[in-house]
Amino acid sequence: MRDEQGPVIPDGMQEMYDGWHIAPAFRAGDFVFCSGVLGTGPDGQALADPAEQFDAIFRNLRHVLSAAGADLSHIVDVVTFHIDLEGDFAAFSEAKERHMSEPYPAWTAVGVSQLGAGAIPGALVELKATAYLGG
Repeated sequence: MRDEQGPVIPDGMQEMYDGWHIAPAFRAGDFVFCSGVLGTGPDGQALADPAEQFDAIFRNLRHVLSAAGADLSHIVDVVTFHIDLEGDFAAFSEAKERHMSEPYPAWTAVGVSQLGAGAIPGALVELKATAYLGG
């Protein structure tokens, strides 16, 4: 087990930690717990096209994981929150298949009426992940 513990703050995300007091991720030994990730572009706004937004979720997650010394292959658990679970599930699943490979993590998809990041209009899905860095 690694002795590392504390917040993981990737480049460009210090404001999230300082302003909102939310760590983009938190390292606890061999585990990395990622806060909810949205499909935003470099300007911080949700991408208009759902397929592009869903791909951006995985790019943004990759950025957070990289700062913790992890990548998508280390993910063991995913929880997704969907504004329109039935309407967007197929497109989101396609994006997940493009970015994740076997062994697939556990995944729970939840339909919600609002995302926690209500300050970003147009966000359709929020993804929360846990990664394991052990052997």
